[in-house]
Amino acid sequence: MVNRFKTVAAAALLTLTGTYASAATPDNALVVAQNIDDIVSIDPAQAYEFSSGEFVANVYDQLIQYDADDTTTLVAGLATDWEIDAANKEIVFTLRDDVTFHSGNPLRAEDVLYSFERVIKLNKAPAFILTQLGWTPDNVLDMVTADGNQITVRYEGEFAPSFVMNVLASRPASVVDAETVKAQAVDGDMGNNWLNRNSAGTGPFKLRTYRPAELLIMDANPDYFAGAPAMDSVIIRHVAEAATQRLLLTSGDADIAMNLTPDQVSGLADNDDVKIETFPQAAVHFLSFNQKNDALTSEALWEAARYLVDYNGMADSFLNGQMRVHQAFWPAGFPGAVTETPYDYDPERARQILEDAGFELPMTMTLDVINSAPFTDMAQALQATFAPVGLNFEILPGTGAQVITKYRARTHEAMLLYWGPDFMDPHSNAKAFSYNSDNSDDNYQSTTTWRNGWQPSDEMNEMTMAALREQDADERLEMYKQLQRGVQQSSPIVIMFQATKQVAMTDDVQGFVNGAISDYVFYRLVTK
Repeated sequence: MVNRFKTVAAAALLTLTGTYASAATPDNALVVAQNIDDIVSIDPAQAYEFSSGEFVANVYDQLIQYDADDTTTLVAGLATDWEIDAANKEIVFTLRDDVTFHSGNPLRAEDVLYSFERVIKLNKAPAFILTQLGWTPDNVLDMVTADGNQITVRYEGEFAPSFVMNVLASRPASVVDAETVKAQAVDGDMGNNWLNRNSAGTGPFKLRTYRPAELLIMDANPDYFAGAPAMDSVIIRHVAEAATQRLLLTSGDADIAMNLTPDQVSGLADNDDVKIETFPQAAVHFLSFNQKNDALTSEALWEAARYLVDYNGMADSFLNGQMRVHQAFWPAGFPGAVTETPYDYDPERARQILEDAGFELPMTMTLDVINSAPFTDMAQALQATFAPVGLNFEILPGTGAQVITKYRARTHEAMLLYWGPDFMDPHSNAKAFSYNSDNSDDNYQSTTTWRNGWQPSDEMNEMTMAALREQDADERLEMYKQLQRGVQQSSPIVIMFQATKQVAMTDDVQGFVNGAISDYVFYRLVTK
């Protein structure tokens, strides 16, 4: 079996170079053509990109989770049941007794404790999701304790228990094989370097090969507690060019193409061997200005920018089928979303706003963008619509990892990027778009506010945290609506679109699941 899969991977590579004749993919392997160059890390304690989220979802489990069977309902994961004591701010989970890691080691309570501890102590990009519960390197092993096969999770803060449960179902709450990971630790890294090249999970798939921006192969876990996947292997080829993805699909060298443009999708309408499935997405796409640069701190610039985006022009042309106009940070389709779109393309109004503010023009700024469709097309459209008023973009394309790394370092000027919720609660996006109480350089935060060097008003910061504590469900949602409108009206973040995803696949592929966020992309149920 292994030799056969190596042959498949080699065939896929040869296809990309144009030296391999087309042939159907093996019945027991799923071949996916996808742009995965955004991956910075595949360690669940560090993974914070869309593509790495997909990987973690298929290789690791949490105590409770959203699963392939239903991506909208929280269900049992590595825990069979739980008891919530809201008064004492604790939840007691009972572990399954039939779970083994990919290494063959049995799941133990110690693995859960170590997994949470290493997230907090490593303090990588997604650690803030768990530290919201009041966990610190000094107290995490007091906040999470074990008694036999029961895990008691304690938290600090006036949270609704549903918020805590969603945090515990998030990516960094994934459970790793403590025995295996500890054995691979070097210089106090808690196995981080090793887990960026290997896996140590309980999930339906286990990593066989990962070569950044080239190849990722996962093999089925036949002992998965929810049932073994139908596919023996999933081979994900990094293919940046949408045209190449389409060619691989139509020639029979790929089963799924993940990143086709609308034109390419429409061009497949008459192909009886290919079908298109559409999945609503929670990601919002935005243009932002780094407030570390004094030239970009003018509120007149922020306001004018909102009238220099040709929202409908893009959505009705090259983004058709991939994005819809949306101008608030919480995506439509989820409770509490603001769906009004008060801004239209109006360059004359933008010009007047800048003139009234005495804004000095012309001005040139760099615009960082991921070097693939549709991002480069969006950047060029913005370049064309901003230029007539004297705002000029110098487009700087880069790989997803390069752009995101620069964003985290706060060295950009303007940035074209996207954001998806870390867990299905409006606080996830509110924390990212409307909260930053400490903008200092040494206070790294995985938020759009901090990364753009923007510190919202004390009032907005206070409301963001008050909404998190609010126990009345309707009032809580109303507070999030106020926050969305505040960011919408005056911030250096111009939210433009909400994504939809069109996935092209051969007509024999069944059971592919693509939920609203990248953490809910599942291959476990796929057949062909």
